[in-house]
Amino acid sequence: MTFREFDKMSFYPSRIQEHFNAPRNVGDLEDADAVGEEGSLVCGAIVRLSLKIDAAGQTITDAKFKTLGCGFLVACASALTETIRDLPISRAASLNTDAITDWFGGLAPARMHCAVLCRNALHAALADYHSARQEEWTGEDEALICTCFGVSERSIESAISTRSLCTIEQVTRACNAGGGCRSCHPLIEDILDDFWRTRSTPGIS
Repeated sequence: MTFREFDKMSFYPSRIQEHFNAPRNVGDLEDADAVGEEGSLVCGAIVRLSLKIDAAGQTITDAKFKTLGCGFLVACASALTETIRDLPISRAASLNTDAITDWFGGLAPARMHCAVLCRNALHAALADYHSARQEEWTGEDEALICTCFGVSERSIESAISTRSLCTIEQVTRACNAGGGCRSCHPLIEDILDDFWRTRSTPGIS
């Protein structure tokens, strides 16, 4: 009996065992739009996610993973890739570990770090995607605020000024900024605050 055959026998709970024996979406995506890795100094495990993202719809169209770790980590990565496929990146960015552990009816506290590693790898992949969008930005001297939809600071300021917008939700409806992963919401809030602060200051219009 090989080590893998022994490991498959009954070491893991049944739902974990199912994903360990037949993990979904294993491998690396060719021409991935985003790649994220996360490792653990505690157990030495590593997980890597690669994503394909539809830029127009801001949706994850495909996801694959590779791991170096235990069956719990394999199962968590398998479940995560199934969860995020065809998911808007705004929803993917807001997922917590429950989105992974619910596949298995929860995980023991000692195994929760496997779900955390996978979630962090997803966040790293989305950060990689946004960094790439910023590098591709061709707006010359304009600051890129929303990397998901390619909306500049000047465009947001113009929308606020012409439509008297007061909230992030209104800005999103007007020009799409903030409608993706929402990581730019603090920046949009700052732009709104600055705009209306200058309008409320005597002598400034």
